[in-house]
Amino acid sequence: MTNLNLGFGHELVVDNFAGGGGASEGIEQALGRPVDLAINHDAAAIATHTANHPGTEHAVADVWDVNPDEATNGQPVGLAWFSPDCRHHSKAKGGRPVSKSVRGLAWVSARWAALVKPRVIKLENVEEFLDWGPLVKNAKGQLVPDPARKGQTFRGFVRALKRHGYAVDWRILRACDYGTPTIRKRLFLIARRDGLPITWPKPTHGDPKSPAVQRGTLQAYRTAAECIDWSLPCPSIFGRKRELVENTMKRIAKGVMRYVIDSESPFIAPPGGR
Repeated sequence: MTNLNLGFGHELVVDNFAGGGGASEGIEQALGRPVDLAINHDAAAIATHTANHPGTEHAVADVWDVNPDEATNGQPVGLAWFSPDCRHHSKAKGGRPVSKSVRGLAWVSARWAALVKPRVIKLENVEEFLDWGPLVKNAKGQLVPDPARKGQTFRGFVRALKRHGYAVDWRILRACDYGTPTIRKRLFLIARRDGLPITWPKPTHGDPKSPAVQRGTLQAYRTAAECIDWSLPCPSIFGRKRELVENTMKRIAKGVMRYVIDSESPFIAPPGGR
């Protein structure tokens, strides 16, 4: 990769696996300034990121093709963020074969640790990332996780960061506990080498029925409904050319029962968003 000639006089902030810019948006809101460099192999994703973050330098490249020394032009890196592909770790993939190369994308953060030593490294992934381990072939000759060596590679990954001088900690968090309407769990790993403590945010939101919310100590969970502009037209999921799979239909039915039929306060979105 050629030198990007970043002209900043401060510690750089780098978003690897940048995608359309979700992580960069959060970082920008937290720091009050744009991310300096965003990297992604997908040109469409980087085009979206560029539209959302015009003040960021962009690189359409495989993360392994980026030389951290050249990309940063010798400037210190304050934060390197990594959100590697989670699909081949996630339980949503079931028992299907997985890719060793995709599962190993997180190792690129160790490369940055070795070459440019960011002051802070943060990595986000699904909670099953903790089970990252070697693969074995199943009866069909396909690669699947070895249940007997679950978590072995993850522990080696943590040791690699520690060898480069990092203190490492991780937590499984839910965004709904911090004001974002999603209950999905995500693993967040923080590694820092500046001697400062690794701290974690305290929840700001909780179940509306919980004592903490009733006392006013926490705010009630936000709902997706309050974040949606119901006036915008949207096609029905039932009008698809390809029929929804059985499990999806079951989830829809469960949701209708829980939030409409059996609910004391049924949620119904009227036509036209009125």
